[in-house]
Amino acid sequence: MIELGYSLSSEEFGPRQLVDFAERAEEAGFSFALISDHFHPWTDKQGQSPFVWAVIGAIARATRRLRLGTGVTCPINRIHPAVIAQAAATAATMMPGRFFLGVGTGENLNEHVNGRHWPEPSVRLEMLREAIEIIRRLWKGGFSSFYGRYFVVENARIYTLPEQPIPLHVAASNPQAAELAAEVGDGLISTAPDADVIKRFQSGLDRRPRYGQFAVCVDAEEKRARSIALERWPNAGLPGDLKWELPLPQHFEQAAELVDEDMIAERVICGSDPKKHLDKITAFVEAGFDHVYVHQIGPDQDTFFRFYESEILPKIPSG
Repeated sequence: MIELGYSLSSEEFGPRQLVDFAERAEEAGFSFALISDHFHPWTDKQGQSPFVWAVIGAIARATRRLRLGTGVTCPINRIHPAVIAQAAATAATMMPGRFFLGVGTGENLNEHVNGRHWPEPSVRLEMLREAIEIIRRLWKGGFSSFYGRYFVVENARIYTLPEQPIPLHVAASNPQAAELAAEVGDGLISTAPDADVIKRFQSGLDRRPRYGQFAVCVDAEEKRARSIALERWPNAGLPGDLKWELPLPQHFEQAAELVDEDMIAERVICGSDPKKHLDKITAFVEAGFDHVYVHQIGPDQDTFFRFYESEILPKIPSG
């Protein structure tokens, strides 16, 4: 069984639009959504970056069935993990049984804003492990103190806690992160149909959820879709580790000058051929994912919803 979800792009849309799209996703039949947690967009052309926790509160009020997670929150630099623990607990209280916290090691783009040093990848993973320990301690209730290598918590208690435990899913795009997710996560979040990442995370009868994301630009004309995707989401074509390390949108724009439509088309499903979209979903399923969520690039979200309602969602097995 595979569940299909929707990606709420905080980099491209303001808070009111994101709430509207969450309602529309629920109406269309998507069972869940993930919302990005950024301080900056990738490029100035994308143009937005609302505070995710305020938006989540509005989505909680506007929806009834849609499950929602952060995709993903970085609890190691910009915001202290104790504050993230409180924010997530409030969100879960507002959405009983419908909220999960997605965490990862973040990007320099968002995490440098408080002037703290941006550490190397191995240190970021150590910091994430410690942050998760803090978050889970505080979710247990009661006063807690923690004196770690990277974080300190003194006599902290979260008073507003949900009745149900909050799932905490860990983002991973490499074997080391996948192993951390296997050790401390309730689920996995990734952005490529990489079977090796799944194998590092899952073993035996492990049934923890595995979330995979891919990007599309649904349009009646594939050529126009490729142009929109390049204009609005050129960061999809950047290679290697650049997305984790560049500090400013202008740097992404400079790097994106090397990206062309053919490079974007290798990463983004462009156009309205149902087979291409279904084949991508199948690739995630075959790699071992059981939840797949889709990011529609560009301002025309309504065309995406109509296309997925009529051509994709009816073809996804419901059980």
